[in-house]
Amino acid sequence: MLAYILKRLLLIIPTLFGILIINFIIIQAAPGGPVEQAIAKIEGFEGATSRFSGGGSEVSMGGSSYRGAQGLDPALIKEIEQQYGFDKSAPERLWLMIKNYAHFDFGNSFFRDAKVTDLILEKMPVSVSLGLWSTLIMYLVSIPLGIAKATRHGSHFDVWTSSAIIVGYAIPAFLFAILLIVVFAGGSYLDWFPLRGLTSNNFDQLSLGGKVLDYFWHLALPVTALVIGNFATMTFLTKNSFLDEIGKQYVITAKAKGLSNNRVLYGHVFRNAMLLVIAGFPSAFIGIFFTGSLLVEVIFSLDGLGLMSFEAAVNRDYPVVFGTLFIFTLLGLLVKLIGDLTYSFVDPRIDFERREH
Repeated sequence: MLAYILKRLLLIIPTLFGILIINFIIIQAAPGGPVEQAIAKIEGFEGATSRFSGGGSEVSMGGSSYRGAQGLDPALIKEIEQQYGFDKSAPERLWLMIKNYAHFDFGNSFFRDAKVTDLILEKMPVSVSLGLWSTLIMYLVSIPLGIAKATRHGSHFDVWTSSAIIVGYAIPAFLFAILLIVVFAGGSYLDWFPLRGLTSNNFDQLSLGGKVLDYFWHLALPVTALVIGNFATMTFLTKNSFLDEIGKQYVITAKAKGLSNNRVLYGHVFRNAMLLVIAGFPSAFIGIFFTGSLLVEVIFSLDGLGLMSFEAAVNRDYPVVFGTLFIFTLLGLLVKLIGDLTYSFVDPRIDFERREH
C-alpha cells in the first residue's frame, strides 16, 4: 500500500501542472486581460475628464495590439505591461509561474494589493465552514435515511420521504436560500437568524460558548440551503446500494443461519454497501467546498473562496485565478487519494496495489 500511495502522490505533480498549463493557454487566448482592463479604465477616466473640462488630452496616436489602446502613449502601455508582467512572452510567463508555484509562491493580486496566499487564508474560514458542515450534515442525514428507506422499500415511509427528497432536490440552493431569508431572517415573517456574515460584530467580546453559538447561528441558514439541494443524490445512492446488497446470496445464507436482521444488515451488508457511498465523498465535499457555495455566499453576504474566485475570473486577476486553481486542484487530488484509502479501510479485501499488476 505504501508503494501505491507514493505512486499516486508522484502522479499528482504532472497532473497538477498539466491542468495549469491547459488553463494558462485557454485564459491567455481570452480577450479582456488585465492590461486591456487597465487601458479601459484610463480611457474612461480621460473621457470623463474631457467632458468636464471641455477639451481633450494630448496623447500620441501610436498603434497598439490591445483593444481600445488607440490614442494612448506607447510608453504608458509598456508601463502597464511591465506592471502586470506582460512585458514577457507567454512561454516565459508560464515558466516563471510554474517555477514559483513549485515553491508555493503565488505572487500578488493585480487588483487587491495583497498576496494571493493571504487572500486565500482570509477567505478560507467561510468556505471551510460551509463545505465541512454541509458535507457532514448531508452524510449524517443521507446514510441513516437511505438505510431506513432500503429496509422499508415500497412502504408509505419510503414513498413519502422520496417525494419530499425529490421536491427538495428540484429547488435550486440559491432559491431555497432566498426562501429561508424571507421566512426566518427578517423578511416577511420571522427574524430569528442573521442575514449576513460568519460572525457578529461583537464576536471577540463573547465567551467561548457564546462564540460557538454565534458561529452556528450565522451558519444555520446557508448550510441548510446547501444541504437541502445536495443530500438527495446521496440518500438514493445509499438506498440503492443497500437494496442491491440485500438481494445477494450471502445475505440469504446469513439469514438462513439464524442471524438477526440487524446483525446481517450492519455486520455484513453495511461494509459492502458503503463502498459506493464512500466513493462519492471526495466529489461531494469538493463540489460544496469550492463551487456549490458561490450563490449562497452572495445571498448571505459571506466573503468566501467561491465569491473571490468568481470576481477574480471576471476581473482577469490572473494570480488569484491560477493560485486558487492550483490549490483547489491539489486538494481535490489529495481528497481523491484519501477516498481510495478509505475504500481499503472499510473493506481490507480491496488492494489497489495488487490490482495494478
